[in-house]
Amino acid sequence: MPQSFSVPRLLINRLRNVMAGDMEADTRLQKVVTLIAGTMVADVCSIYRRTDDDELELVATEGLSREAVHQTKLALDEGLVGQIALSGEPLSIQDAPRHPAFSYRPETGEDPYHAFLGVPILRGGRVIGVLTVQNRTERL
Repeated sequence: MPQSFSVPRLLINRLRNVMAGDMEADTRLQKVVTLIAGTMVADVCSIYRRTDDDELELVATEGLSREAVHQTKLALDEGLVGQIALSGEPLSIQDAPRHPAFSYRPETGEDPYHAFLGVPILRGGRVIGVLTVQNRTERL
């Protein structure tokens, strides 16, 4: 591999191709989380979309239960995802289940995951969703 190889650049190029493709929104989002999880060597990557009712709905996941997609919803101020949505700031936690704001959702099958990274998805300065990455091992 050439020395100029850049994983972030490769990821951005691949994401650009997915976003430019002609497909349904749900398919596009699923491709995005699959691509990010694979590139980052993450056990889980998920996207939560902010609804018109100010809930956060799981709309795509790689690694969590697919049956939880469009079923799992969080209040805007609920859990780590809600904390990110309210603050508009990224959050990195070594052991998420021990965090006081953690909200357990059994339908997702997220029991074995500890490390958590979440970033807000912004449009025009407004949080429209949250992207999360999780791993089994505790790490920052």
